[in-house]
Amino acid sequence: MKIYYHSPIGILELSGDEKGLRSCSFVREKKGQEGLAGSSLPVVVPRPLKEAWQQLDQYFKGQRQRFSVKLNLSGSPFQKKVWEKLKEIPFGQTRSYKDIAVACGHPAAFRAVGGANHKNPVVIIIPCHRVIGRDGRLIGFGAGLWRKKWLLQHEKNLVSPLPGFKKKK
Repeated sequence: MKIYYHSPIGILELSGDEKGLRSCSFVREKKGQEGLAGSSLPVVVPRPLKEAWQQLDQYFKGQRQRFSVKLNLSGSPFQKKVWEKLKEIPFGQTRSYKDIAVACGHPAAFRAVGGANHKNPVVIIIPCHRVIGRDGRLIGFGAGLWRKKWLLQHEKNLVSPLPGFKKKK
């Protein structure tokens, strides 16, 4: 089944079933009849999809920093290891591709980490946007660097708000 979440930076297509969320990716438009009308969910939605939609809504409202959605991902053992390491990056922080390669036990595999990042099937939920170049540059985000910048700024604002502004609750 597919459902859609209308985020501040574009439409996210969520797919999966009772076994878990299989994908979460940005799309230009909703495809097919299943999905969301405004901000409500279809009546019958597998639990993992419903939870992913709700948790994304909380994330964009500044009410969630970690996701606890049941996942059902396809990938190589190395990709899955990288994705697990990405989930360990704290909210509002970044790591380099090299940092992730070292954490996976393969210090020279930073390009392979980039490939695994690119194949991440659940954008935001597995926070591949938190991985940057070793020199601090924003690189390598298939959904567009402007979205990566927005997501990092969104998290940074919630962790360290501008002077005179209160953190969102």
